[in-house]
Amino acid sequence: MSAFTDKVSGNWNVIKGKLKQQYADLTDNDLMYQEGKEDELLGRLERKTGETKENLKGFIDSCC
Repeated sequence: MSAFTDKVSGNWNVIKGKLKQQYADLTDNDLMYQEGKEDELLGRLERKTGETKENLKGFIDSCC
């Protein structure tokens, strides 16, 4: 398991709240997290926000 995966799974509720604050267009469906499917989550977020995966990972890293 990567450090990113550990951070997401351990702090998802906090991260989800901060993503909703930053990107108001995100829905609960966009933010559905399933363990082992972090790449799918990042892909959805990338399409919805227009940000790169690297920027999204950086944002998530800075949340917690």
